[in-house]
Order: sequence, then structure tokens, then C-alpha cells
Amino acid sequence: MNQPRRDSRGDDGSSGSEMPDRGEPIFNLPRIVLAFIVLCVGAWVVSDYVLDDSQYYWLILHAAFIPAFYSGAVQIDFLPLAGPVTYSLLHGGLTHLAVNMIWLAAFGSPLANRVGTVHFVLFWIATSVAAAALHFVIYPTSQAPLIGASGAVSGMMGAAARFGFRIDRSSGRPAFGGPVLPILAVLRMRSTVSFLAIWMIINFVTGVVGFGGEESQIAWEAHIGGFVVGFFFISAFDRRRRF
Repeated sequence: MNQPRRDSRGDDGSSGSEMPDRGEPIFNLPRIVLAFIVLCVGAWVVSDYVLDDSQYYWLILHAAFIPAFYSGAVQIDFLPLAGPVTYSLLHGGLTHLAVNMIWLAAFGSPLANRVGTVHFVLFWIATSVAAAALHFVIYPTSQAPLIGASGAVSGMMGAAARFGFRIDRSSGRPAFGGPVLPILAVLRMRSTVSFLAIWMIINFVTGVVGFGGEESQIAWEAHIGGFVVGFFFISAFDRRRRF
């Protein structure tokens, strides 16, 4: 997630295996995940190669998330009500887009196969809004546009942790397997905790020093908002949840 620029084990005994599996076809993606990838890639292609500067400016004003619009720090004649969601479909550069789409394919696919299309869309909306909300709380008067799918992808990583990264392949479609693990159980899993720690460090470092050489700032704080929803509230989206 960044500001835009203009340039071209089941430890609980359940069946499953740790991801990723090199034997999985690389394009074996759920339709909803593929749809989000197409939307994000299409939006980047159009904004970078089709729109002129004035049209791109209009797109950012109406589809990005700009905190100052919602805090009243900047007076405008309209309020982009969809901005807290549509910003997640925009990206500021090719590296930013590519990294997010790779992570979306890796973590979004087993999640979509687990929760289904409708719940996956609702999950995307919830985590995107949560990421924007935390960014707003920290930078309420910022006029810098927030864009990128990183908040939603971070939520998927949080959800993956609650499954202990277990994959169930019994249906022929790799999906997160087993019940949603208790938080304390997740925190006792060394591999899961190690992955999350590395992920947090990478987010912090890229936010401080930049990302892939692109002249943009990573809103790493916003990633935490998406992650929190994915980690703590995945049960609300899980169609296989057990009571």
C-alpha cells in the first residue's frame, strides 16, 4: 500500500500441509481471486497508459483514500464514499502491483476456497476499510492519497495465521484446513510466529526506507489495520466455523 506515482501442520491433528506447495499449478486460482487480480492490473494499466494527467488526478480524487477529505481538513464539494474500498484496487507502480498480486494469489486462493466468493468479497471490503481507518486515525489531516491492496492482503495473512497455514486438499482445491485456531494456540506455533515477526519487520523497514526504488511511501501502519481484522475476526467470515 503506498502513495501513487506516475510512471510506467496441522498442530491440532487435522489433515493438511504447510504452504506453499510447489506441486500446485501456478494459475490454479479461484475465480474471485483472479477477478481481483484482473481489476487491480486493469486499473494500473488504464491509469498508467490510458489516462492523461487530468484524468488520473480525477481518478485519485474520487477513488483513492485521502484522509483530509474525511476529517474536514480540506473542503471539497464531494465525498468519495467508496474511497475506503476502491483505493485497494489502485497501485502506484509496477513493483507495488506485482508484489501485492503475488501475495494475493498465494494467500487469497486458499482463503477464497475456504470461505467462498461472497465471504471473500466481504473480507476484502472489511480489511480494506480497517486499513484505511487505522491510517486515518494516525494521519487524519494527510492529503497524500492512500492506494494499494496491501491492507486486504495483510488481512489474508492474518487469517492464514489463525489456520496455522494448514492446507486441506481433499476437495481438489487447496483451502485453509481445520478449525480456526485459538489465538494462544497460534502464538505457541514457532513457525507461524516467526513468519509473522518477519512480515512485521519487512513492513516496518519498507515503510521507513521505501519500496523497490519507487518514489513512494509505504503506509505500513495501514497494513496493521487489515491484519488485525483478518487475525481476530476471520471466524466471522468462515463458512465452516464451528460453534
